[in-house]
Amino acid sequence: MDCVFCRLIREGTARWVAREPDACAFAPLDPLAPGHTLVVPTRHHTGVFDTPPDVLAASTALVQRVAAAMRTGLGASGVNVLSASGPGSEQSVPHLHFHVVPRWADDGISTWPAGRSRHRLPCDPVERLAGALDLGQPPRHGS
Repeated sequence: MDCVFCRLIREGTARWVAREPDACAFAPLDPLAPGHTLVVPTRHHTGVFDTPPDVLAASTALVQRVAAAMRTGLGASGVNVLSASGPGSEQSVPHLHFHVVPRWADDGISTWPAGRSRHRLPCDPVERLAGALDLGQPPRHGS
């Protein structure tokens, strides 16, 4: 496997913001805003579906600390935390990662989707989600 994030971690060649045992943070090559940071688990996990809960917790704890540092260190008035998992999500690198993007009221960018999904389900999605959480496993599509 040739994961670009695993290679950066292994070789130590990123512009590091933080390096911890279970998660690390570094600057992306093409930032959306000054201080834009990527937070990733140090071990390879492709997305939220295969990441152990303790590693996900360590990653999101680092996201929170990076966000706080953006407020105090960069004067950001807010942050956007963005992540995509799986082929239907437009995930760019198949290694779980969170974009932490500092925001200012007059920064001129938008991170919200411009439209709504055309996908439709033959059921009530809220009931299906609640049922899947109760069962501990996702329901089969169409059942």
